Amino acid sequence: MSWTATARYGLEPAPGGLAFVQDLLNTRSAGKPREPDLLETVEGARAWLDQALKSWSGVTHRPAPGIELTAEDVQGLRDFRHDLGQSLHAQAGDSATERGPAASLMTLPTALRLDEHGAIHAEPRGTGWRQAASLALIEAYQAQFTDTLRRLKSCRNTRCLSAFYDRSRNNSGVWHDVHVCGNAANLRNYRARKRAGTDQV
Repeated sequence: MSWTATARYGLEPAPGGLAFVQDLLNTRSAGKPREPDLLETVEGARAWLDQALKSWSGVTHRPAPGIELTAEDVQGLRDFRHDLGQSLHAQAGDSATERGPAASLMTLPTALRLDEHGAIHAEPRGTGWRQAASLALIEAYQAQFTDTLRRLKSCRNTRCLSAFYDRSRNNSGVWHDVHVCGNAANLRNYRARKRAGTDQV
């Protein structure tokens, strides 16, 4: 499947439908050099969502909902993306002072459907950005029960913030790429310690 927002940062997608949540977060402008915000324009947001829904359908084997975005929807989707990102930071134990204010509480429409085989499915409801956000929350909610949501993280490098799926055995990853963001942070810390040591002499 092609998760365009996540792929541009060279990241592997999260398993199953959680990849939709990751891809939404990765529509942000991030990286070095900075990639553009895929939700900056109506056309860009529609293009991203169309591809993301196709990929979601491919990994979940369920028909993708038809979601139409208007110009007004794009700002709502950006606001939801911000709140969702803040929620993941809080879940990871990052302080609000490091990441900004806590996410606002949000309620979105969802329906439960019983199929002919006796399986229960959660389906997004609403229109526009609310329907897309409902789908993302459904996938995040289901990931809580498989204990995979806690592995979806944002890179600790505040200049990056790419959303990555931590595949480390003990779920200890903090950088989307330890060689890129981890080394840069370690070098900055080393220089800061060296300056502090020099100032004390």
